[in-house]
Amino acid sequence: MKLLRYGAPGQEKPGLVDKDGTMRDLSQIVHDIDGTTLLPENLARLAKIDPKTLPVIQGNPRLGACVANIGKFICIGLNYADHAAETGATVPPEPVLFLKANSAICGPNDAVIIPRGSLKTDWEVELGVVIGKPAKYVTEANALDYVAGYCVINDVSERAFQTERAGQWDKGKGCDTFGPTGPWMVTKDEIADPQNLKMWLTVDGVKRQNGSTKTMVYGVKHLVAYLSQFFTLNPGDVISTGTPPGVGMGLKPPTYLKPGQTMELSIEGLGTQKQVTVADI
Repeated sequence: MKLLRYGAPGQEKPGLVDKDGTMRDLSQIVHDIDGTTLLPENLARLAKIDPKTLPVIQGNPRLGACVANIGKFICIGLNYADHAAETGATVPPEPVLFLKANSAICGPNDAVIIPRGSLKTDWEVELGVVIGKPAKYVTEANALDYVAGYCVINDVSERAFQTERAGQWDKGKGCDTFGPTGPWMVTKDEIADPQNLKMWLTVDGVKRQNGSTKTMVYGVKHLVAYLSQFFTLNPGDVISTGTPPGVGMGLKPPTYLKPGQTMELSIEGLGTQKQVTVADI
């Protein structure tokens, strides 16, 4: 299934995309696409519904983040060896993790706001992993049992805030609108291998990132198991798993986003995002 949320910010309704690509409304079936809906037994009930019995979503509505009320937005840094190299970093001996503020979460096609004083806002296409049931001290062997599905994430980053302002990375990662999520969450049964997905990102039509989840240092199974050793992963939590090379800070010379530019990004089987950058007012 491809599960989505549509409507004005704060007023989103649940929906799905059927096999013909038609968006259909789920609001008479579930209240939202949140942690409760993502539990295995509830996803199984949704899977039994004939999409043709659901109302068609009319027009071209705004899409919200594909998961509502995300509890933890966990990100993994330097998880592609070639990306680490382009930034002058070394591959870490264990996954580097940081948290993105929930206020960064926005729809997949919402405008990305460049913060006041920013000179180094950057792009990062990433595979998002959505947790479907509580995970604590799980093993790699059964880690995927705790995954509900996958989505596209743009881990927008302000590099000066991230690396030149002291302290943790979070201040450069959690700015408002720095977490476009969606367009939909694809349930794991539709993704044969999360470690074999092509991914790309363009800026103003110029291909900047062109990679694959094949080159992750720490794969999805390892990340779910690893994170669960430190804290419980709950249904509706999202893990953003790192980015391949081609980010702005790795270009020669480094190139960053300005207001009025367009980012487009996609991961194989998971849909496409498109954002225009705007200045903060």
